[in-house]
Amino acid sequence: MRTLYHHTLSPFARRIRLMLHEKKLPFDEVVQETWREDPAFLKINPAGDVPVLIDGESMTLTDDGVITEYLEDAYPDPPLIGRDPIRRAEARRLAALFDRDFFTEVTQLIAGELLIKRFVAQTAPDARILKDGRARLLEYLRQIGWLADRRSWLAGDDLSIADLTAGAHLSLIDYTGNVPWDDHPEAKAWYARLKSRPSFRCLLADSLPGIPPAPVYADLDF
Repeated sequence: MRTLYHHTLSPFARRIRLMLHEKKLPFDEVVQETWREDPAFLKINPAGDVPVLIDGESMTLTDDGVITEYLEDAYPDPPLIGRDPIRRAEARRLAALFDRDFFTEVTQLIAGELLIKRFVAQTAPDARILKDGRARLLEYLRQIGWLADRRSWLAGDDLSIADLTAGAHLSLIDYTGNVPWDDHPEAKAWYARLKSRPSFRCLLADSLPGIPPAPVYADLDF
């Protein structure tokens, strides 16, 4: 029995969902609203955040980075970090870039204002914060386009956690309709390939009560 505690609003949990599907590992899902106090969940993870993966009767894992490394070690086929030290280093570098910098500079600013504020706090977004997030997003789309124009996938020849991490964050922004894909054709082509993978269907099926996704969110021909 394998169970993943997650929430649509967590890009870190979204990456783990993608990994589990790419590795074709069946799992049960528990949608955990971490902003609500849940004593039963706090017994599983005292930190109170997601993702949390329970794998078997005795293995409970917290922290998305730890879960990522565990899944790669325990279930190496297909490899999603890389086939050699150089590719693994590049995949980890790019995954860290999106989990650290993109999250702080874009995800928190756009998804935080348009989704988390509205869904959790039920408050209006700050236009100045949104403007800053949209400006920073353009810088990352240019980086993605540069990589996608020179490589099959972001970190090299094979799909990796670099793509899954970038896709996990960008899909949240895409949910809001705030990604100017047409201005970045190389990044758009990369995302279209990622979005068309069977593993991505779980994200495209996501919907927040009262906040429907943008029309392009689930459209493979966006």
